[in-house]
Amino acid sequence: MKQPKRYLVTSALPYANGPVHIGHLAGVYVPSDIYVRYLRGRGADVISICGSDEHGVPITIKAKKEGITPQDVVDKYHGIIKDAFRRFGISFDIYSRTSSPTHARTASDFFRKLYDQGDFIEQTTEQYYDPEAQQFLADRYITGTCPRCHSEGAYGDQCEKCGSTLSPTELIDPKSAITGATPVLKSTKHWFLPLDRYESFLREWILREHGSDNGGAHEVWKSNVYGQCKSWLDGGLLPRAVSRDLDWGIPVPVEGAEGKVLYVWFDAPIGYISATKDLFAEKGNPDGWKPYWQDNDTKLVHFIGKDNIVFHCIVFPSMLKAHGDFILPENVPANEFLNLENDKISTSRNWAVWLHEYLDEFPGKEDVLRYVLCANAPETKDNDFTWRDFQARNNNELVAIFGNFVNRALVLTHKYFAGKVPAVGNGGLTDYDRETLDEMPRIKAAIEQNIENYRFREALKEMMNLARLGNKYLADTEPWKVVKSDPDRVTTILNIALQITASLAIASEPFLPFTAEKLRNMLHLEAAQAHWDNIGCATLLAPGHELGEAVLLFEKIDDSVVEAQLRKLEETKAANAAANATAVPAKENTVQFDDFAKMDIRVSRVVAAEPVPKTKKLLKLTVDTGIDTRTIVSGIAEYFTPEEMVGKRVLVLVNLAPRTLKGIESQGMILMAESPTGQLSIVAPLSDEAASPAGSVVG
Repeated sequence: MKQPKRYLVTSALPYANGPVHIGHLAGVYVPSDIYVRYLRGRGADVISICGSDEHGVPITIKAKKEGITPQDVVDKYHGIIKDAFRRFGISFDIYSRTSSPTHARTASDFFRKLYDQGDFIEQTTEQYYDPEAQQFLADRYITGTCPRCHSEGAYGDQCEKCGSTLSPTELIDPKSAITGATPVLKSTKHWFLPLDRYESFLREWILREHGSDNGGAHEVWKSNVYGQCKSWLDGGLLPRAVSRDLDWGIPVPVEGAEGKVLYVWFDAPIGYISATKDLFAEKGNPDGWKPYWQDNDTKLVHFIGKDNIVFHCIVFPSMLKAHGDFILPENVPANEFLNLENDKISTSRNWAVWLHEYLDEFPGKEDVLRYVLCANAPETKDNDFTWRDFQARNNNELVAIFGNFVNRALVLTHKYFAGKVPAVGNGGLTDYDRETLDEMPRIKAAIEQNIENYRFREALKEMMNLARLGNKYLADTEPWKVVKSDPDRVTTILNIALQITASLAIASEPFLPFTAEKLRNMLHLEAAQAHWDNIGCATLLAPGHELGEAVLLFEKIDDSVVEAQLRKLEETKAANAAANATAVPAKENTVQFDDFAKMDIRVSRVVAAEPVPKTKKLLKLTVDTGIDTRTIVSGIAEYFTPEEMVGKRVLVLVNLAPRTLKGIESQGMILMAESPTGQLSIVAPLSDEAASPAGSVVG
């Protein structure tokens, strides 16, 4: 396989409609950063590209939900995401955004070239239109019942319950997510990329060039990526729209396209190109981006999650092939999904560990999270993050193995040799010394092989094997005992231990960059010495080299810290349960009249309201039901303040079995309505107060 002259590494552009969580990190950004840092350590010409994906329906939905503009949404979350990545040590060369002028020009020019070449087809199709909002509805603005699993709340492009890919017209009982109205079909013209024209190219490029039997000419793709691509190709490709009826995005740059923007899946991957342009413009070299995108001596690697495989392996390559001026990716390593405490991570349910919150709550422990996410990376199957495992890996591996070895090696050197590297003793090396030193190059080669084949979990294990090697060597040689009888032997022992420590300072850089920097500072290791090729060098630290002060690299995490995080998740569960109990249940099955008659629903008045301590979503309400005054805990604090609720007339299911939430017995359920976008509103009595006083029965 030909050695590339340069590397271009891209990471999936996160949607700027919310913060980044650990699922994003484990799936894309930690492995990408490990790969890039490794290449930099080897002295390779590599740039790392990312940025915020700021167009598309999720942005507009978020804006409508929060009552702000789409620009307000992307400005807010772009800042949060960019800052969190920086604090976490993700070393992008640039973190750009698709709302930049450079991107607008690049995406428009890209579309225009394909348009002028006749690569698009124009089609007038029937699409759903909201007669109340007077606008066409993007897929995510349409909800209904999934035709596959019959779950409510499926979107026009996907059912999140069963994972099926859908089209809006397949939904049963579709509704507009904007107004709740039943949409109607209306004609609209759009441009389509005929993917079927590129099937033969894709089969040759993916199945033959990147399959396991390509003879070593190209990198073999991961089985999950290859398998999904083969499934798409075997199913037959269809034309895919590249424009949408939407008022947020890059306008389609042709006549007769008023009110239409580039579809986000077409627009977003071009963001890699525009971000590279911005990077070199900032360097004062506006044409410097071209070799990275147009020279076949460049190796392009896309790091993505499995939900982006089709766009990066089928759609974007077809776009690049049609354009003709850009290289294709050599590899697209995609990870599976990470779960949290045996439950699927969900932004809508707030079931996540958010990066910016972690950084605030665990200052100085960036590398602990990086380590755990890499050790648990969902490389071949979905995996699980638990706080107990987080604690165990920190205490039993980082503290007890890595930190313990480094601390003993430096402390003993300061104690016995005034902090200066001792020379190998007059007795020379023993067979065990040589075996230990010979193990370092083997570990180095194993780390390299695994990283270059995108097996980052195995690479991390090998890096830790270097620390284990040092730990075992000190435990076996016991210099603290030998010093009394054979001080000359101790000079050799600590020389070898320090050489292992120096190699560890280099080998840990891709995985634990903050720790590696601390360790290099403790060793007074110069930048030239910290080159990757010096891992395993038995003379990396010269005799007499002066060391810095030994400081602890890691500290134990107490049970109380983990228990606080678990309580936080329990609070989220309780809030979700309360919100689900508060909202009117979605229609699933018909019920008999006798079942309905069992429900005692009464007009009631809220007489007092207060937040539930140490929660974000719960309110404790005192409600006059006309038959008594009772307490109800409701998950509505994100939608109503206590002051707003006092005096409200509400409907209460008074004969619901009591339930304890956060130590408070909740004696009933307030009926709420949930819009398709997730906004809660009070189901208020229709009659006036005189006609329907508190205690009036609804039925």
